[in-house]
Amino acid sequence: MTTEHSLNSTLDATALSEQLGLAGSVVDAASLENSIKLFAAQKIVLPTLGELAEPQRIDSSITKGVDKNAADPRNLFRVHWYNNLAGEKIEVPDHVVLPPSLTGVESPIIVVFGDRFPMITAHKVLAAYSCFVPRVITGQFDPTRHRAVWPSTGNYARGGIAISRLMGTRGVAVLPAGMSQERFDWLDKWVADPADIVRTPGTESNVKEIYDACNEMDKDPGNFILNQFCEFGNPVGHYEVTGRALAHAFEHVKANGHSGIRLAAFTSATGSAGTIAAGDRLKDIYGTKIVAVEALECPTMLENGFGEHNIQGIGDKHVPLIQNVMNTDVVVGISDKATDELDVLFNTPAGHKYLADRHQATPELIEALPHFGFSSICNVLAAIKTAKLLGYGANDAIVTVATDGGDLYTSERKKTVATKYPNGFSEVDAAEVFSEHLGSVSTDNMIDCTERDRNRIFNLGYYTWVEQQGTPLAVFEARRSQSFWRMVRSFAPVWDNLITEFNARVARIAK
Repeated sequence: MTTEHSLNSTLDATALSEQLGLAGSVVDAASLENSIKLFAAQKIVLPTLGELAEPQRIDSSITKGVDKNAADPRNLFRVHWYNNLAGEKIEVPDHVVLPPSLTGVESPIIVVFGDRFPMITAHKVLAAYSCFVPRVITGQFDPTRHRAVWPSTGNYARGGIAISRLMGTRGVAVLPAGMSQERFDWLDKWVADPADIVRTPGTESNVKEIYDACNEMDKDPGNFILNQFCEFGNPVGHYEVTGRALAHAFEHVKANGHSGIRLAAFTSATGSAGTIAAGDRLKDIYGTKIVAVEALECPTMLENGFGEHNIQGIGDKHVPLIQNVMNTDVVVGISDKATDELDVLFNTPAGHKYLADRHQATPELIEALPHFGFSSICNVLAAIKTAKLLGYGANDAIVTVATDGGDLYTSERKKTVATKYPNGFSEVDAAEVFSEHLGSVSTDNMIDCTERDRNRIFNLGYYTWVEQQGTPLAVFEARRSQSFWRMVRSFAPVWDNLITEFNARVARIAK
């Protein structure tokens, strides 16, 4: 019995396949054939999720001599955590262990870097690949008649445009007009037509406006919406690929100077709730606690609240359909005042000098800090708060991700400096920022979740997904059970087999 067949008795298989991307067999043979012919003509080969999770299985000759930022389909084989900044494959995911002199807690905080991913210098290109590939290999997406539409608050849209280009397809980015200028500068260079950048009203907190634009675009049968917030390929990809990478980084740290540690917690800003699915794998392996993080200025999980914030990339004002809420242990709110100001501390000479002189920051740590984007800083602050709330010590490691780097926020940093430090950012300013945001981290704005807390947060998603977006109630409710999520993750080997079959058919035609 296939994964798909086992669902038919309790869930709407059509909704699972069409709305959520959970198809385990070919849906449209003619569309699949069109993709195979296109890929054969353009010499496109697809990596499996298993290969991206264990890139040592990938022949290094595939990407040899290929610029990691080029629109070259061979860069699909770099969509993993095992790249260095030059795009070369490495043995262990690049990471840093933050010391107590910076964090103020004894717990080792392991941060794995996402700006090593190709093309967009952010790990969202993995989410885009994980959402798109299942649609292609099952014949749901037809490159001869569909445009791939990528709704996002920034990095996923960029990742989608990159994956579209690499897979010979036209892509459309849908994102709020108020996002960082660097995102739009990148898109301007990568889209086929300026009209393929759709700017919706607002900023990070205006996800509903993105959905409204996509629902309007969906009326055109030539548009295929790949909504990261409800495409279950997103958490499947992160469970398989990101989860294994984080486990590997932890084991490396444990084997190199931290022999007595356990992996106590994983912190992740929810965003589309793809990355946090890596925590499900870590919990399966180590019993790791899963910490969901959001902006304090928009405390949706914390208080069913609303608002606007500048921690770009983490989303808010709704609970994503793909978020495994009932597996969450802790919820944390982080202020964008902290991420804005620490971004300046981490990326200025005055900040670096202060950290080196007053907090013994090593040259290696100073070099690493500019690779923390806004949501990365947010994840680190959440790790510190978690260590304090749960009383963690030196043997309780916390792992998190730096989803992107500070170079995506240069324009935002200039705004912060101009607004808050008109005379320039000095060492005195650095001391004040450190004292406020790292030297006195509290356990305010946190929930150590009970079952009632989880149910409250879970129920909040009803209004978005059932009432507004038309998700069948049975599908929505099924997500309360961990058996549903195990079923979802069981698609990974099914899709890998379909990718292998797809590549074989492409190869036969290409000959």
